[in-house]
Amino acid sequence: MAPNGTPVVFVHGLWLHADSWRAWVDRFREAGYGAMAPGWPGDSATVEETRNHPEAVAGHGIGDIVDHYARIIGGLDAKPIVIGHSFGGLIVQRLLGQNVAAAAVAIDPAPIKGVIYLPPSALRVASIALRNPANRKRAVALSAKQFRYGFGNALSAEESTRLFERWTIPSPGKPLFEAASANLSRHSPAKVDTRNAARGPLLVTAGGKDHTVPTAISRSTLKQYRRSSAVTDLEEFPNRGHSLTIDNGWTEVADAVLAWLKDHSL
Repeated sequence: MAPNGTPVVFVHGLWLHADSWRAWVDRFREAGYGAMAPGWPGDSATVEETRNHPEAVAGHGIGDIVDHYARIIGGLDAKPIVIGHSFGGLIVQRLLGQNVAAAAVAIDPAPIKGVIYLPPSALRVASIALRNPANRKRAVALSAKQFRYGFGNALSAEESTRLFERWTIPSPGKPLFEAASANLSRHSPAKVDTRNAARGPLLVTAGGKDHTVPTAISRSTLKQYRRSSAVTDLEEFPNRGHSLTIDNGWTEVADAVLAWLKDHSL
């Protein structure tokens, strides 16, 4: 159960442990929210345990992750605000579209079905898993060099290394395969109900230096909601990379999210 206050559920993305939200959880609790950050299915309680048991996370797809968080939310006293980063941003859009959540913030979210143009840098990051079809059933870990390109490119080499050593875990390759084939699949798990006019507000963010989810993806995501009258906003952080939730400037993003929630009386 979440602590007292409007519940907030944080959802991490590929290659980061749920504990990477720790500072966000503390900040949101200080602001009066009942914040919590559960891991994905198969994640262990700590970074080290998850690294030691990659087989536990292998094979889980987008649908499994959505169902996992929906069950957690079902145990709360009220619909929560859901905040997700990267693939977590895709997950929270699914939860919002299904009316499981009261509002959602998708921070540099992985592409949902309908997003067609994927810039070369995004394809380079995805290829870490996609280059080997067997990775669909495996857990995939990043090297420090891969993390530096995909997450830490806007940071000093020293900070990127520190974040890599502190927070990275193996993650299932299956979500990347599902997202890559989303526009070819009628029933893709990356499909979001973007026409739902009865859903709560959605904020999408974009990091201008993000290699993993370049700004073009976030802007295209916003366009997928054009047929819904529900609130859908975009906020851009021109100087931020994909590490924007965990690096030395994370408070800029967290405070912008808190301000947006306040603007919408959430």
